[in-house]
Amino acid sequence: MKADTPLESQRIRAEIRAGRMTGTSRGLAHGFVQVNLAIMPKAYAFDFMLYCQRNQRACPVLEVLDAGDPVPHRLAPNADLRTDCARYSVFIDGERQADRTDITDLWRDDLVSFLIGSGITFDDAFERAGVPTDKDRWVLRTNQPTKPAGPFKGDLIVTMRWLTPRQAITATQVSARFPFNHGAPIHIGDPAAIGADTTHPMFGGPVPPMPPDKTALFWACGVTPQSAAEAARLPLFIVHAAAHSFITDMRATDLMTP
Repeated sequence: MKADTPLESQRIRAEIRAGRMTGTSRGLAHGFVQVNLAIMPKAYAFDFMLYCQRNQRACPVLEVLDAGDPVPHRLAPNADLRTDCARYSVFIDGERQADRTDITDLWRDDLVSFLIGSGITFDDAFERAGVPTDKDRWVLRTNQPTKPAGPFKGDLIVTMRWLTPRQAITATQVSARFPFNHGAPIHIGDPAAIGADTTHPMFGGPVPPMPPDKTALFWACGVTPQSAAEAARLPLFIVHAAAHSFITDMRATDLMTP
């Protein structure tokens, strides 16, 4: 079976739903859109949508489901958001609970699901253009404030990649064609210019000294709305666990601009 057929994304989700696949989603279903998942009570959904609209580079919303509906009819009409992520992180009153592989027992009729574009989506395009994606990548907090909405606020979170100057030009050109997956870098160069905290990375492990032949590129990151929702201490908030994003049936090329 070819990896770029729609059935491949469905096959992977079926493996996840059956509990036979629990690892990271990176490297899976290349060529398909992967998204960040955020689920919350309807009472908070409008303010969260407004937060995303005000901070579109970090929070490019691709689909919002009706309250109580676990099926993303536009992006993956055969999927079930309660079972089809390999791992979920659950927060109750802002406190993180044990991760889960199934949230069916937590499901309620008032829960609204948001599917938000992820930079993992353009990894396949990067690889085909000669830009490596398997190393030198971190998620960092910055001191750049986002525009608040209701209880949602916080600083911008970014994905930093180290690339050679040639790779940096290519990566900028390629990612600019994916505006619904964060688009082009928001900054290139000194992390201190945007207050990026390289001392305490959120994901990716310790940041070593950067090699002299590399430069740092920073993309807005979909962890930004997740962090804002965690800080809002919602009574219930569910997201995909880090590196376990939801795999859709939409081809990445369908979101590319000319």
